[in-house]
Amino acid sequence: MHLKLPGLLAVLLAMIFVPIEEVHAQSAEAVELIASLDLRASETASRDLPNWRKPVKIVVLTDSQQRIDWLAEVAPGVELVAAANSESILREISDAQVFLGFCLLSAIKAGTGLIWVQTMSAGVGRCTADNTLQERGVLLTNAQRLYGPAMSEHVIALLLALNRRFDLFIRQQAKARQDRVLEHGDAGTWELPGRTMLVVGLGGIGTEIARKANALGMRVIATRNSSRAGPDFVEYVGLADELMELVPQADAIVNVTPLTPATTALCDAAFFKAMKPTAYFINTGRGRSVVTDDLVEALKRGELAGAGLDVTDPEPLPADHELWTLPRVIITPHVSARSDKSGQRRWILVKENLRRYIAGEPMLSVVDLERGY
Repeated sequence: MHLKLPGLLAVLLAMIFVPIEEVHAQSAEAVELIASLDLRASETASRDLPNWRKPVKIVVLTDSQQRIDWLAEVAPGVELVAAANSESILREISDAQVFLGFCLLSAIKAGTGLIWVQTMSAGVGRCTADNTLQERGVLLTNAQRLYGPAMSEHVIALLLALNRRFDLFIRQQAKARQDRVLEHGDAGTWELPGRTMLVVGLGGIGTEIARKANALGMRVIATRNSSRAGPDFVEYVGLADELMELVPQADAIVNVTPLTPATTALCDAAFFKAMKPTAYFINTGRGRSVVTDDLVEALKRGELAGAGLDVTDPEPLPADHELWTLPRVIITPHVSARSDKSGQRRWILVKENLRRYIAGEPMLSVVDLERGY
């Protein structure tokens, strides 16, 4: 029996291509997320990675079967297992190929068959605390850029609160006082237009901070480790070794660097001494980027006007730590990434990267394990 041409083509196509039920298009939500936050895809397709293969079992940090069913839409034939805590993760991960959740080094070590880890955080320090991922050739993707909208608003809120002296007024309110006479008078509260913000770490989150500061009329300068490239709303982008040249220019300095050997203890006594005494320091990056004792002494000496800290070293900050009682310091409990939309963005990214991995496509937000971000 001879096949007609259309029938022959159908047979050939079935042999060459993945079955149609396993092909899933990018969702509208993923398209919008990628475009709005300029998420970057790897230049290498996941199918071309040395360890790539379609996973058999995936462990997901969730307690929701509905979430598992939703993710399973793009992973037909793959077992997705919900794990609500570290104990259940460790119990399930030994024979899994993929983990979708927040980094847990003990789980990474126990998951000897892992080929891909998707962390839902932007920072990857807990994933790269040792060389396990590198030694095993595990792909690591993170949530870089996802928290830019929320964190940039948090930074601006801290800056405005410090500059408008809300910290002092809230302390007055707690004592049922209204005292309009404050140290430095009106000169201590400057208007934002024309003032300079230095963003230390012009990545995805730093870019969102710069965008909002520029929209408020501020001149924005920045540093980044990789290149001098930057958006139009950043007047100057310096390399990391130019930091100390830029510090004296700034009225507000925002640290959003990832924690690497180069950024550990980056903001030390010399850094604070170089600041304008009227400038504010804000840290939403990592606590260990700051030498806390040096910051405390600089605040006492009046080398800067105040500090807004969403992260500290140590964290959590002990109840008897001096930072709690110093004037002109606002401390928030590592919540700058939180918002009503952050969780939704996170899961859209997870599902899109899962779709891409199953299809063998280039992955979003791939971490360079050598650089640590």
